[in-house]
Amino acid sequence: MTLIVLVILIVFAIGCAALAWRRTSVMLYALTAVLFLAIGCGPVPAWLLGQLQDTYDIKPRPVWGKRNALVLLGAGTTKVPRTGAVEPGMFAYARIAEAAALYNDCRRKTVADCKIIVSGGDALHLGSPEAIVYQRLLVRLGVSAADVMLEPGSMNTWQNAQFTSALLQRYAPDRVLLVSSGLHLQRSLLYFGHFGVHAMPVRADYLRPVLTLIPLSYNFAVTDFALHEYLGIARYTLYNAFGWNAVSKQPGEA
Repeated sequence: MTLIVLVILIVFAIGCAALAWRRTSVMLYALTAVLFLAIGCGPVPAWLLGQLQDTYDIKPRPVWGKRNALVLLGAGTTKVPRTGAVEPGMFAYARIAEAAALYNDCRRKTVADCKIIVSGGDALHLGSPEAIVYQRLLVRLGVSAADVMLEPGSMNTWQNAQFTSALLQRYAPDRVLLVSSGLHLQRSLLYFGHFGVHAMPVRADYLRPVLTLIPLSYNFAVTDFALHEYLGIARYTLYNAFGWNAVSKQPGEA
């Protein structure tokens, strides 16, 4: 996404040069160079990620209720070519580990009911939904299979919120915790709140750029991750303004 923006700026600069708009062309070239360095060397992604994650840097200490739901959002799957096995994606392991740790804390400190709701379908069409793939690893980490509730139909964060809200309404927990990556929580909370789910956010990871004198492709990648979140928030706001979002529901509404 960031590279596309830079290419567009260069194309405009070339067009301005062809029209003999020399000053505008020089300004566009300079802007492209500054953006390239600011992104590749880390300042821009550091600011973007900070706005998304800093609210959630300190992990909360939950006060468990009688019925507790830990909502685990998917972060993709991958298929191993030689075996055909479908496994959690690279960014999913921190979320799974955090959900398992919270579950163990809930079970250790209380005699209450503790459930993990795993939300995620087969968006990449690999043959197995994220929810089922993650469930297998959760069980290996000590989570009781009976305490894992599956939501295997969602293909994106919006559907995570929409489909999981129905499960939560049936389970009727006293406490809801939302487990995801730090940069993903702000958008996730916005979507879940739209469907009447007001959860305690718990970050599983904290993404940082690398501040360097030499531009790195890694910094362009994390900038794209951050921009994806901002675009999702902006789309939600726009759709709400035009009434295009699904009707929001609060707990107890039919």
